Amino acid sequence: MPEITRRDPYKNFRFRVKFGGGTTYIAGISKVSGLKRTTEVVKHRNGGDPGTSRKLPGRTEYEAITLERGCTADTAFEEWANKVWSLRKSAGGLETSLKDFRRDLIIDVFDEAGQQVLSYSVHDCWVSEYQALPDLDANANAVAFEHIKLEHHGWVRERTNPPELPQFTDTASG
Repeated sequence: MPEITRRDPYKNFRFRVKFGGGTTYIAGISKVSGLKRTTEVVKHRNGGDPGTSRKLPGRTEYEAITLERGCTADTAFEEWANKVWSLRKSAGGLETSLKDFRRDLIIDVFDEAGQQVLSYSVHDCWVSEYQALPDLDANANAVAFEHIKLEHHGWVRERTNPPELPQFTDTASG
C-alpha cells in the first residue's frame, strides 16, 4: 500500500448519511452535528500517599447527534420519530409500541474528487427530539428545515480505502 501524504484536511461539506445496512442515502441532509464523546475522570488517592491523587478513566458518554434537512414531502424523519412513542389500540386499551425504533446510521465523508475517505457507524440511534417545522416568518427569505436529535450507544470509525495520492517530495529541505 502506498504511503499517503495528504497535507490538507478534508472539507466539512462533502458528506452523506444512510441507515445502517442500507445502500440508499437519506435525501437532503444539510447538517450533521459533531461526533463527540467524553470520559469522566475518577480521582483516586492511596491511603499512604496523602499529597497526590491519581486519575482513572470512568464512564464514557456520547453526545446526541442532530440531523437537519430541508422540509420536503419525504416523511422518513417523522415516521422514525413516531416509532419512539406511538399509541395503538389493544385488547386492554392503548399501549405503546417500541418496535424497531432503534436504527444504525452510517456517516460517509468524501474528498474533493468525490471519493469516500471517512466512514463512521453510529449504533442504536433513536429519536429523542423531532422538529417538523421551524419558526415561520412571512418576512423571511430562508429554507424551512426539519431536524431530529438522536441518542445512541456510540460510534466507531470504519476502515476505508483512501484514494491513492501522488507522492510529494520536499525539495526545499534537500
